[in-house]
Amino acid sequence: MKAESKRKKVSTTLSMGIAMAMAVLCSLSCSSTQGNPYKNMTMEAFAPFQNEKYKFEFENINQHLKILAKHDNDSTQTDKKTRSLYKSGNRLVWIDRNGIDWRADTLLNYLHTVSEIGFSEDAFFVSQIENDITRMRNLDFEGEGNDINRLTARIEYRLTKAYLRYCTGQQFGFINPYAALNTLDPANDDTAAVVKEYKQLFDIPISRPDNSFYERAIDMARTDSIGSFLRSVQPQDPSLAELTSLLKLAPNKRKWWLLMCNMERHRWRRTFRPEQPTERKIIVNIPSFMLYAFGEDSVMTMKIGCGATKTKTPLLTSEINRMDINPLWNIPMSIVRKDVAAHAGNAHYFASHRYFIVERETGNTMDPQRVTAEMLKSGKYRVSQEGGEGNSLGRIVFRFDNKFSVYLHDTSSRRFFDQSVRSVSHGCIRVERPFDLAKYLLGNDADSWTLDKIRISMDIEPETEKGLRYVSDTTRTRKLTNSKSISPKVPLYIVYQTLFKTPEGKWEEYGDIYGYDRVMRRHLEPFVGKQHRRTK
Repeated sequence: MKAESKRKKVSTTLSMGIAMAMAVLCSLSCSSTQGNPYKNMTMEAFAPFQNEKYKFEFENINQHLKILAKHDNDSTQTDKKTRSLYKSGNRLVWIDRNGIDWRADTLLNYLHTVSEIGFSEDAFFVSQIENDITRMRNLDFEGEGNDINRLTARIEYRLTKAYLRYCTGQQFGFINPYAALNTLDPANDDTAAVVKEYKQLFDIPISRPDNSFYERAIDMARTDSIGSFLRSVQPQDPSLAELTSLLKLAPNKRKWWLLMCNMERHRWRRTFRPEQPTERKIIVNIPSFMLYAFGEDSVMTMKIGCGATKTKTPLLTSEINRMDINPLWNIPMSIVRKDVAAHAGNAHYFASHRYFIVERETGNTMDPQRVTAEMLKSGKYRVSQEGGEGNSLGRIVFRFDNKFSVYLHDTSSRRFFDQSVRSVSHGCIRVERPFDLAKYLLGNDADSWTLDKIRISMDIEPETEKGLRYVSDTTRTRKLTNSKSISPKVPLYIVYQTLFKTPEGKWEEYGDIYGYDRVMRRHLEPFVGKQHRRTK
């Protein structure tokens, strides 16, 4: 039985060499205008190909593929996927007993276009693959490392690696922002040599490749559907197309990289969908320190302040669902431990800031003079600031679901907005014109008395006769409303774009205040040509 199996194997490998030779001769004759000069050729003419050097040995090929995978140190997710495919003895994708067909040529045609999006063909092994394919098709297996099985393994491995790099990058982006941005800032301010936990800075839901995507990509390559698959993964974002056209006109390396980083951001495909479709949305762009509230036929803009570099505002998407007027401020534990705890026992400090302390377990209010710094740092006590004038959140806060306890809010420090750089908060976003934002969120259905109740509660002059009569009576409270639900909810996008298209349709450049462009450049550099890389 073993002998029979061996005979079949030898017979198969011999026929592969002959089949390859026939394929080459056929391609030569088909391109000739003189007719087929090989039409009378007999099988004896193929005798030279019944030679060891023309034999495909799939076990040998798989061994070489495993060696290539073992020595491949590239670390992108797609490269890891390529390694795992061939370490496990994956069935060949690109090469069969007849050699290499048009599928490799289709992929190479796409790879020849990567320079249009700023990448180098070298990052996709184009010349190496083409040189090896030429050897294969010319039956040139001379020279060290170029025997048929090594050459086959090399072509197979590089084609798959280049293919997965390209189609994954075009479909999902060439950088995984969850990995790139969520491993920057340690979660704790300790000086431990090994960081065990990082702050999550990127929480925008976007599509990412999974095993089913890779399986489909490989299946499409195997089943002669590679052309349709490569067309399907091309990004459709019109802003990306605009930036790509500007890349050709970049006057210098700095502007070129600015475009490259923001092109990559436009490759990320958001999966967030508002609960109710609406033309209205709010975009907060951190680098521009601006908020853009889009209506059906207009856009309202205002200045914002955001998190400092050590307490960055997270990037996220959500929906604004509520506004609270004269809100209580529950001070985050990070601020309590860093600032407030140092004043433990100082009743004047707590009174002047209108702070009060509550034991979490019992809900009892504590005497500040009887509370120590250790008690406040323990997390068993909550420190809050009374709502109203002087509150750090200002007179109104806009809430939306998120895991970071951040929100949009007013501020008691109005001069803050005169600054050009406004990254000073602990992560929340301060808005320049909070009442205008409240009016926008309530929409056209908000009646004049509802708006006046909010104005009066915020100590803003009312505009209706009813409102003016109300405030003229000094015996009445100024807190007419505490909370308003937003229905329908308004989508909110907190983004980071150093090249941002304004509502007027102009691309404006902004500073890289959190250094995210530097991070993205580091991840993109392996894909670009040497002329654009950092000089060491």
